[in-house]
Amino acid sequence: MKKWLQFLVLITSITSTSALLASGGIGEGSEGRSSQMPPVMNAKWKAECSGCHMLYHPGLLPERSWKAVMAGLDKHFGESAGLDAATRDEITSFLVLNSADKSANRRSSRINQSIPTNSTPLRVSETRYFISKHDEISASTFKRKSVGSSANCIACHRGAEKGDFSESQVRIPR
Repeated sequence: MKKWLQFLVLITSITSTSALLASGGIGEGSEGRSSQMPPVMNAKWKAECSGCHMLYHPGLLPERSWKAVMAGLDKHFGESAGLDAATRDEITSFLVLNSADKSANRRSSRINQSIPTNSTPLRVSETRYFISKHDEISASTFKRKSVGSSANCIACHRGAEKGDFSESQVRIPR
């Protein structure tokens, strides 16, 4: 009888673990949504945006912010980043489709919730979510030559361009 009970416990454990893994339940938040941003790709977005800066995951800002960023490419943070209309429209559609207010992952939802509805931040670093997650980082750390600024996510978050902002993967350079 004891061996039968051990066998039953083993089978139940294997079945439960398999079901949990199949559902994606491990590593997810209490709402059943992953905190990891889903991988996204658009060839024109990658080609046009990564030439000057890291690829900011669309889930970092809401639709209204991406529309404002794309509408102001002629004066994009002090530079002219103008694109032909077709390319601009394709990238804008991609960013909107994958924006924080359209994403089902926990991190994007929290970012979106941290932004007042009457606010349209143009920088991820302007969101309350970003500020609260980085409140222990000093201004001098962001100014280090190895970091550059709070906009340079990949300096500390090696998987930032893939939407991986796991605290366990953070390495602040000296």
